[in-house]
Amino acid sequence: MAKSVSEDGGLGALAGKYFDDVEAASDDAFEGNFGILIRVSAHYNVKGQLETDVEQMKGGDLEEFLSADGGREKAMDSRRRWSEFLDSATGYSPKQRGDKAKEATKKASKAKSAVSQARHFMKLSDVSDEKSALAEELITEIQACLDRGDFTRAASRGEKLGKLF
Repeated sequence: MAKSVSEDGGLGALAGKYFDDVEAASDDAFEGNFGILIRVSAHYNVKGQLETDVEQMKGGDLEEFLSADGGREKAMDSRRRWSEFLDSATGYSPKQRGDKAKEATKKASKAKSAVSQARHFMKLSDVSDEKSALAEELITEIQACLDRGDFTRAASRGEKLGKLF
């Protein structure tokens, strides 16, 4: 999706259709706002995935905004614009985005579980130094994958760790 958006003027150009005061940091990054969304920023990471950061009004500012004439409608419009932007920038519907997030969480959980089980097994069993070193190497690789958000790779390394024992 990043390539398609880039060909159409970039993420900043796309964001300009949905938000106000859009400033493009590059073809693949922007910052803007609209209504209750006081700061919206997004960029495509090296894997072409959309990463976002949103700051929404809170507390007294939000109450004041909502109680102003047309405030509730503009708040609903803010949410609608955000959702439509995500649809356009990712190519996925809200349900598909939710399914992808659940899938990523499941893979991360499987990888973490594999690490936990391997450590527990190594603590309770007499494991050779060679096997223990290999397990620690895999655990380090899994942790690195988790840290950079590569949950698919982390899950596959977790499976390999599980097969080791």
